[in-house]
Amino acid sequence: MFNGLKKRLVKFAPANVAKAHCDGPCGVYDPSSTRIPAEAVLSMTKKILALQYPEGGDDKAKAAYHNTLTRFIQIKEEQAQIAKDEALILWTDYFKPEHLEKHPDLTDIFWKTAKLCSACKHEVSLEHAEDLMAHVKKIHEMFWESKGRNVEWYTAS
Repeated sequence: MFNGLKKRLVKFAPANVAKAHCDGPCGVYDPSSTRIPAEAVLSMTKKILALQYPEGGDDKAKAAYHNTLTRFIQIKEEQAQIAKDEALILWTDYFKPEHLEKHPDLTDIFWKTAKLCSACKHEVSLEHAEDLMAHVKKIHEMFWESKGRNVEWYTAS
């Protein structure tokens, strides 16, 4: 019975073939995929710290405050996870043993970057958010040096 249902389902809605990208350093990697969400973490941290709780009995203003705070926190946490994921992809998929020879601190920088992403999710710390950006800058520099290119570091803010 199940086999017949499966055959009818496949005939009615056939699955597409999925193809995966190679694991080779073919030019698709870019540390900006880590920088952009790290910048959002820094921006949201600053916004959270600057947000003023409305004093007084205005329930509508208090609700708006809590709504805004919740949205800032959600964005900060989502972007910190994206930054962490992107950094780990660079670390594990792009960088090879020959890069580690040129940059003996490479593993430490990536490990600390991942830990800073976690700290930025758990806390509202301007220091951690700024440290995260500094580590992402180091990743940027190591990455472009490994490609033999001098790509200027810049931020959107």
